[in-house]
Amino acid sequence: MFAEEIKEHLIKDIIPFWQKLKDDENGGFYGYLGYDLVVDKQAVKGCILNSRILWFFSNAYLTLKEESLLACAQHAFLFLKEHCIDRENGGIYWSLTYDGKPEDTTKHTYNQAFAIYALASYYDASKDKEALALAKKLYQIIETKCKDEYGYLEAFNKKFEPEDNDKLSENGVMAEKTMNTLLHVFEAYTELYRVSHEKDVADQMRYMLDLVKEKVYNKKIGRQEVFFDRTWHTLIDLYSYGHDIEAAWLIDRGLDVLQDASYTEKLSPITQTITKNIYHRAYMDHSLVNEAENGVVDTTRIWWVQAEAIVGFYNGYEKSPEHEEYLDAAADIWSYIKEYLVDKRNDSEWYWAVDENHMPLEKPIVEPWKCPYHNGRMCFEIIRRTKNVA
Repeated sequence: MFAEEIKEHLIKDIIPFWQKLKDDENGGFYGYLGYDLVVDKQAVKGCILNSRILWFFSNAYLTLKEESLLACAQHAFLFLKEHCIDRENGGIYWSLTYDGKPEDTTKHTYNQAFAIYALASYYDASKDKEALALAKKLYQIIETKCKDEYGYLEAFNKKFEPEDNDKLSENGVMAEKTMNTLLHVFEAYTELYRVSHEKDVADQMRYMLDLVKEKVYNKKIGRQEVFFDRTWHTLIDLYSYGHDIEAAWLIDRGLDVLQDASYTEKLSPITQTITKNIYHRAYMDHSLVNEAENGVVDTTRIWWVQAEAIVGFYNGYEKSPEHEEYLDAAADIWSYIKEYLVDKRNDSEWYWAVDENHMPLEKPIVEPWKCPYHNGRMCFEIIRRTKNVA
């Protein structure tokens, strides 16, 4: 079973790599490691990166029960609460200088969501009530400052006045709403509801599931749309294979936590269709291609897309055990990752991406978006889901 290999990779490779990036002088974790494996100790520290590292070490502790992992989570939590939070206006900054001063004061809904996700997990690991209180404050900020009558907005200045969403818009469009932000607010609320069981959080999860079903999911094509205007009109013909397979299992995870049979009945056919379509449309050469714009496929194999594909296909197999091809695909993609995406050089982790000839792109190993969230979570999920499998 490939789960044992994944657990060993987590313990021997991923965890030690990120532990070495702990910044004991200025707090948090170093924000940049180039392709040349040189750490820039004065690089910007992305608050998304810090939140994801907090989430990672919290879940590493919950999975493995080693105190050193909780200590790393505590280190990340201290940096978040002392530096990432805007004490005057509320909310999480976009990024900080290496020594913890505001660098980019943009407030993005996506960023608030990842802090909630991390704080809820850290509360589960540490039982520190301050973490849960901070998560609830950020939840209230999203609900009162980051929404309009149509759903969740994207980018704001430090006073939560709307601004252009250049950080989560791509492919030549400027989106007022995105599938990506909605997905990760849902993911964050799933974790917050799991640890708090507060009714209003569950109600907002239902609200987002309705948005997925009615606005984001394109029933005719069997995929999610990606970029939208304010009232959910799609702006571009873009098929994000990685986000679709990630959404399939995150929505199923939310349904499992929510335990609302009516929503499970409404959304499960969608997640099943998304999984089936990704298997048939994007799974090739033992891996997942990246995306297709106007029907033109980008064949780059990106680190996070492969990690999410393993969880997504394993989830699809769990939900429908007759589809053994999904289990085979998960194991096959793990073999691809081992061979081509894991950087075999000392003191490294995973490449950002490889091309269709399996050659690594010379992109950073660590930067504000390159973190242990996707590949770490793949490890946790496979360990958790296979624990009782013979």
